[in-house]
Amino acid sequence: MVDFLLNITYNENTKNASYQVQQKVGVCMNTIITIGRQFGSAGREIGEKVAEYFGIKCYDKELLIRAAQESGFCEEMIQNHDERPTNSFLYNLVMDTYSFGYNASSFVDMPISHKVFLAQFDTIKKIADEGPCVIVGRCADYALADYKNCINLFIFGDDDVKTKRIMARYDLTEAKAKEMITKKDKQRQSYYNYYSSKKWGRADSYDLCINSSILGIEGTVKLIIQYVEDFEKKNNAAVSYTHLTLPTILLV
Repeated sequence: MVDFLLNITYNENTKNASYQVQQKVGVCMNTIITIGRQFGSAGREIGEKVAEYFGIKCYDKELLIRAAQESGFCEEMIQNHDERPTNSFLYNLVMDTYSFGYNASSFVDMPISHKVFLAQFDTIKKIADEGPCVIVGRCADYALADYKNCINLFIFGDDDVKTKRIMARYDLTEAKAKEMITKKDKQRQSYYNYYSSKKWGRADSYDLCINSSILGIEGTVKLIIQYVEDFEKKNNAAVSYTHLTLPTILLV
């Protein structure tokens, strides 16, 4: 994509106008952005807005649909295990039997929750190989640990701001909203800690952690955009400028 910026310098004495065209030569955006998030912190909305700015795709629930299509699992099963690890041997055994038919291998095969995770893991890698994008949740930062063009973010927020947002979105009382936030965050934390070698929400697990309550959604989006653009420059994917000076035009 090439943009042109027109600068006009006018000389009152000679009545000449010097036109300078600044040509913005853009190198294609090449960064993959993963976003971990607390429930109610607007992480998904922030991710969508960042993706819209850069003209790339944002994957949240869309990732589940694609994982189901590519793995052969039904979509409902993928959703039932989405960011919800289970340590129940009986539950996994029953789900294995239900999904693949009862046979001896069901007892020795890995749990269905692990299989679903691996299906998402593979889908995340395929999506990343297709080009720059935003991926929300699902241990995407862990799946893409070997990708040098990947930025890993974590969005959190103040409890009161998150509670009000969830109350408004789901039409809940304050108590119910707080309960929902606690439950969802425990699920995400357990899932992340169970399948990755890092700790969910801890600063050293990510490249940048942002409190979205400080700057708001739009302010957080702007901060991330600036961070990504600086990251691109560091990796020689910056936007460079060339200047073309056109002949002087005489104004009469």
